[in-house]
Parts: sequence; C-alpha cells; structure tokens
Amino acid sequence: MSRRSALLELAILGLLHDTPMHGYELRKRLNAVLGAFRPLSYGTLYPCLRDLLGRGWITEAEATAGSSAPPAPTSRRARIVYELTAEGKDHFQSLISQSGPAAWEDGTFDVHFAFFSRTEAAVRLRILEGRRSRLEERLDAIRTAAARGRERLDLYTAELQRHGLDSAEREVRWLSELIETERSATPPVAPAPPPAAAPAAAPPADRVPDPAPGTRPAGTRPTPA
Repeated sequence: MSRRSALLELAILGLLHDTPMHGYELRKRLNAVLGAFRPLSYGTLYPCLRDLLGRGWITEAEATAGSSAPPAPTSRRARIVYELTAEGKDHFQSLISQSGPAAWEDGTFDVHFAFFSRTEAAVRLRILEGRRSRLEERLDAIRTAAARGRERLDLYTAELQRHGLDSAEREVRWLSELIETERSATPPVAPAPPPAAAPAAAPPADRVPDPAPGTRPAGTRPTPA
C-alpha cells in the first residue's frame, strides 16, 4: 500500500469514528484533514471506500430520516451513508498507536496529529519528539548549506533558504511547547507504599505487669520502718 493510500485509510476511519457520513460530506472533511495541497477527488475516494467495505471495516446503508449523518446534496450517490464497524474501530486504534517514523515524516505528521485526541499520551509524546528530532536535523543541514554557499547564492535563492530556516525554527519551537505540555499533563508514577510494620507481640496472659516506680503490687503489705 502506498503512503497516500495508507494516509487516506487512516483519515477515513478517523472521521467515521465520530459519526456516519455521506460520501459528499466525507470528501469535504477529508480535504480539510489532508490539506489544501492534496485535494481528494471522488475517483480516489470511492475505490478506497470499496476496499474498506471489502475488509469489513466500514458498512454502507441508505440514509433514513432519523440518520445521524450530516445532510448531503440530493443525488442517488448521496443517499449512501458510511459507518465504522467494531472491526474498523479496532483497526483505527491500532493505526493511531503507531509511533514510528511513518507517523512524524512530512506529509504524514499532520494527519496523525489531527487524531491526537484519540491517541494515547505516551504515543503522542513519542511522535512529537520524533518530529522535533527530524526537524532539528533539517535545521542543521540548512545552516551548514547556508554557511558553505552563502557567497554563491543570488538574492532570491538566499531568501528562499532563509524562509525554510525560519519555518523550521518556528515548528521546532511549537513542538517544544507541545512536548512540555504533554509531559506536564502526564501524571508521575506514584512510589510504592512502604511495607506495613509488623504488629507488636502481646504479653502473655498470665504475666503480671511490673509495678510503676514508688508503688507496690496489689495485695502486699508495706514493709515496717
């Protein structure tokens, strides 16, 4: 499966996790999640939906008057509503639990970030740290290239390089703030309680306690002076 197909699968399952949708509404939401530079056509969407149907991760049904799906324009195709199955929900959870490089690379990080509210805190933190590390490597490469080729760059190429450097620095600062927020929101692990002290042994039942200083045991006479 290509990276674009995997991203589309994740985005569809994530959006249907909230509510059933018509194809029209789903395409509109997907374009918002995937970004304006990756417009999604029906020719791409419906083959992916058929694949998800075949895998048993979503179901389709005709919309009814009581359907919770958002309204869609009147057409034969718009009456079909897509809904996530229990297996689809499990598969979606397995996708958002992945925190390897595929989750923080360019073109994939934004989609994973869009579903951070359903992602475990530890996974969110690993993705954010991985993304920041990748951008810091890129910053080092940009600075090294700028130092070496500063004399040979024309004005516009130098400005483009500076723009890339500024963008990367801003994203690193933003990621650092998110990471600090995630770390402060994660409750620390409580230390194990100390072992309970063993109870004191009770004195034998037939033992008479020692008298206090200056007193005499009960039932004895004072010694004559």
